[in-house]
Amino acid sequence: MEAYVCFSTNLGFRTVDFRPCLFSKRTQIQSRPLKLGRLTTSVIQSESNASSTQSEGRASENPVYVPTPPDRELRTPHSGYHFDGSTRRFFEGWYFKVSIPEQKQSFCFMYSVENPAFKKKLSALEQVQHGTRFTGVGVQILGADDKYICQYSEESSNFWGSRHELILGNTFVAEKDSRSPDKEVSPQEFNRRVSEGFQVSPLWNQGFIRDDGRSNYLKTVKSARWEYSTRPIYGWGNVGSKQKSTAGWLAAFPVFEPHWQICMAGGLSTGWIEWDGERFEFEDAPSYSEKNWGGAFPRKWFWVQCNVFKGASGEVALTAAGGLRQLPGLSETFENAALIGVHYDGNFYEFVPWNGVVNWEIAQWGYWYMAAENETHMVELTATTKDLGTTLRAPTSEAGLASACKDTCYGELRLQIWERRYDGTKGKLILDVTSDMAAVEVGGGPWFDTWKGKTAAPELLKRALNVPVDVDGFFGLVPLLKPPGL
Repeated sequence: MEAYVCFSTNLGFRTVDFRPCLFSKRTQIQSRPLKLGRLTTSVIQSESNASSTQSEGRASENPVYVPTPPDRELRTPHSGYHFDGSTRRFFEGWYFKVSIPEQKQSFCFMYSVENPAFKKKLSALEQVQHGTRFTGVGVQILGADDKYICQYSEESSNFWGSRHELILGNTFVAEKDSRSPDKEVSPQEFNRRVSEGFQVSPLWNQGFIRDDGRSNYLKTVKSARWEYSTRPIYGWGNVGSKQKSTAGWLAAFPVFEPHWQICMAGGLSTGWIEWDGERFEFEDAPSYSEKNWGGAFPRKWFWVQCNVFKGASGEVALTAAGGLRQLPGLSETFENAALIGVHYDGNFYEFVPWNGVVNWEIAQWGYWYMAAENETHMVELTATTKDLGTTLRAPTSEAGLASACKDTCYGELRLQIWERRYDGTKGKLILDVTSDMAAVEVGGGPWFDTWKGKTAAPELLKRALNVPVDVDGFFGLVPLLKPPGL
């Protein structure tokens, strides 16, 4: 019998069970009107007076909206919007992923804003003053069957983000005689005021977009609509402990850009997504979120992420990545940076340059290998794919939101963690799991050949980053001085 991936009985990502799983549905959307809805490119729009939709004769998974509470549990540093109002070159991007193991499908939602100091395309005079700047807001979704959609506007006047919380939104097209929201609103109010756009928080993701026709080289869908709630399980750190900044406390300062923060290493999402004439409904689907901000993406990079595993007795979430980033200064100097983070059964296993060594070997496409160690543990991961991958966009300094990376959510992955013996050899094996739903990526370039690298922080930087500086706590004492984003 085919193995289906079902819920574990505790906190619950997924463990293997040889029974059919009934927690998600994939249905063909019928081109018939709902009682209070309307037809949009063969996809039925949500009823504007309800936070979830029910088609005639078919119950849906009901996401429950909860406004984002202050001082929420598992909040990570750098959850907020980092734009400081200056005209320096700046982007911020957010990534949310939902995986549906029963369908072997994933949906990756990517939101970005570029140079928001300029609300629209620069004039000739502004270009003379400030140099080349690309402006705008973009939404990309890599969804079921590796299909894609992108809606982009060069204007950002209707984009908003919370200064200190993971809440953001944008209106591409407002409903007639309605004003675009500038903060989190209820799902019902959002549907009344926004025709095309999105709003997202740590607990809620909602939107409707139309493909703008700029991606005729890919398999695209004409429109997408989604509405789902999320229950965070892992932030970035041990459960029950203060959550960590992914890149250490120095990420509070505009050096070593771009910065990166995993906002939710693992969560459980419930709701629905309408995609290419089909409706995907899910309950407690494994989900993930992260963000980047700074001047531009790294020169080149790689990334592996997975929340759906076989062979685990508890919950497992993996994020691993590396990049070639420019050092601050006048010269064109670059450094390798990489890390591996694993959450397993409530514990966080962190492998970063300031607590050990990270090695990698990454092919131009199809093969990702990483190994790392810290004082107490050792980790290895290998990911491969036969999938051709899908070209995605990323904020670049040369061309704005441009085709710059390739992804798939059909990676084959093996992840192992051992205790580290005193002599530096592998001790007890504490985790050995596999997946066929890993998200993998390579980006930037040039990629002339397999990239082999190793990173360990210089001793001075290592000592600095290992100092337990509580930047968030410090600025909590003087909130008026707290920088945006923290």
